[in-house]
Amino acid sequence: MPDPDAVVIGAGPNGLVAANLLADAGWRVVVCEAAAEPGGAVRSDRGLDPSYVHDLFSAFYPLAAASPVIRRLHLEQHGLRWSRAPAAVAHPLPDDRCAVLGGRVEETAASLERFAPGDGAAWERMCDMWDLVRDDLLDCLFTPFPPARAGLRLAARLRYTRALHLARTMLLPARRFGEEEFDGEGGRLLIAGNALHADLGPESALGGGFGWLMCMLGQTYGFPVPQGGAQALTGALVGRLAARGGILHCGRAVTEVLVHRGRAAAVRTADGTCIRARRAVLADVPAPLLYERLLAPEHVPDRIRAALRRFQWDFGTVKVDWALSRPIPWRAEGPATAGTVHLADGLDELTLWSAQIAMHRVPSDPFTVLGQMTTADARRSPAGTESAWAYTHVPQSVTGDAGGDGITGRWDEREKEAFARRIEDRVERYAPGFRDAVRGRRILAPPDLERLNPALVGGSVNQGTTSLHQQLVFRPLPGTGRPTTPVRGLYLASATAHPGGGVHGAPGANAARTALHTPRPLRTPRRRPRTP
Repeated sequence: MPDPDAVVIGAGPNGLVAANLLADAGWRVVVCEAAAEPGGAVRSDRGLDPSYVHDLFSAFYPLAAASPVIRRLHLEQHGLRWSRAPAAVAHPLPDDRCAVLGGRVEETAASLERFAPGDGAAWERMCDMWDLVRDDLLDCLFTPFPPARAGLRLAARLRYTRALHLARTMLLPARRFGEEEFDGEGGRLLIAGNALHADLGPESALGGGFGWLMCMLGQTYGFPVPQGGAQALTGALVGRLAARGGILHCGRAVTEVLVHRGRAAAVRTADGTCIRARRAVLADVPAPLLYERLLAPEHVPDRIRAALRRFQWDFGTVKVDWALSRPIPWRAEGPATAGTVHLADGLDELTLWSAQIAMHRVPSDPFTVLGQMTTADARRSPAGTESAWAYTHVPQSVTGDAGGDGITGRWDEREKEAFARRIEDRVERYAPGFRDAVRGRRILAPPDLERLNPALVGGSVNQGTTSLHQQLVFRPLPGTGRPTTPVRGLYLASATAHPGGGVHGAPGANAARTALHTPRPLRTPRRRPRTP
């Protein structure tokens, strides 16, 4: 066949989105994926129990449901169907009070009103602001930086004073945001807990804005899941690409991007095959892997190498999957109908947990995000059972264990068991009898997650910290807020690029659009790139 116009490295959601948009424009596209199956961090399996579907990595997709990038692909025409639990998030407390992000604004407001009079009205005011700015704000988030058109629309809609107020609000730490908006603990916990879906602790700048965004997405779209498993989302992207003539090669790892006369001209795969790219190479891999492994040193400027030494990964992750013989026996009202349950005894405990990670210590009482997948999608396990998981974060490098089990960060079987026991102890406190329902369990520590998906370096699920110093024009490196790289025709299409982690397809779409709008060289070199 003729040489493709573009080679996409990696068949994660961003790579597949990029490939689809290039194929829509009439480009011949080849996608090379190192793993035996596509999807990156959007995959599911039945490896724990054949009757139970478990998502290996990501599971709930409010960003995908909200993303204009994903919506414009019309994946429902390729089999994607969404399902959602009656409530998006529940956060119970030891005294059995429970904050619930429900299916309707009125339900959430009533839940928060029980914590403090007036907090229900505060929630409704926040939702009113969201309704006013939602479309323009999402466009700002999901387009290349700076988002000139969407930003101007948003500024015109809000006028000067309200625009400044929104900008300040988005920069607030989650604790301060909650204190300004709510008198009771319920609303504060919803904001802070959702901020910690990234690595933004209660005292981190941007945490309030990110927590508010996630809460508003949950209020508007729920926390939806693909019916039948996360792989259904990947399957729809793959099916759409195939229908447009795109070619996907799994089990074909790219080991080098070949550069000819300063331009990305081809890729070499592990089996020695050279695939020429007539117009572009798009890399759905973390920026450090692209610059340090796939490009020869002479093609990486000194300033890039220096900046990479300061690149910060986000927290590591430990995830436990369970096959449960019955639904979790929650003591409080609220969690039984929620797809996602946050477990922490209060805001101060979230601060302590974040501080322990910052000190490179394995947390003593891990903040736990728990997913009830059968509650969200009845297809995940037999009737009357529950497919469930929980994850929490740990330091990338461990210098001590705040919990007293001597966990060193080797994450051998002993350390995995010890830490999983901490997570299960926490669930048991809120749901006595939980352990009796466990019929199967799988523990995935940071090395396991990286082995299953090399893009999750050290178990970092966002491909780099979400903190302010590595966002916007600082993501992934200072001055690199767009998909272009120092090599012409090579574009960064992974979550290390703006706007970062989450399954929304924006980094892939931004890279594809940039490639499509870059003028083609006046003369394509006749000679193929030299290969040793």
